[in-house]
Amino acid sequence: MSYIDGFVYAVPTANKQKFIDHAKLSDSVFIELGATRVIECWGDDVPDGKVTDFRKAVQARDDEMVVFSWIEWPDKETRDAAHAKMTDWMKNPERADPRMDPERNPMPFDGKRLIFGGFEVLVEA
Repeated sequence: MSYIDGFVYAVPTANKQKFIDHAKLSDSVFIELGATRVIECWGDDVPDGKVTDFRKAVQARDDEMVVFSWIEWPDKETRDAAHAKMTDWMKNPERADPRMDPERNPMPFDGKRLIFGGFEVLVEA
């Protein structure tokens, strides 16, 4: 069954096109490494909650929009192998894919407020 990486983050609205460009480059790497689908969603109807909400979760500022993304992998093994290759620039910069180098493809948002996790699919309709 599929394995999902999920992400929620705040992107400055002024960086929307930079985010799209960054995502297209990064997403092409995910697909090459075995992802079956990558979805990047710009907030459209993200209400404020009484206790918590997407905006609070990523400490979104007034000039930022919440982005919700996920990567679908055929299985956890493919995802783990891809992650090892994508993060290789940290350990072995000479072998790294330059598209994943944060110096060449910087994140157009504050990565410290990025929420992410890997999820096993329980139900698929």
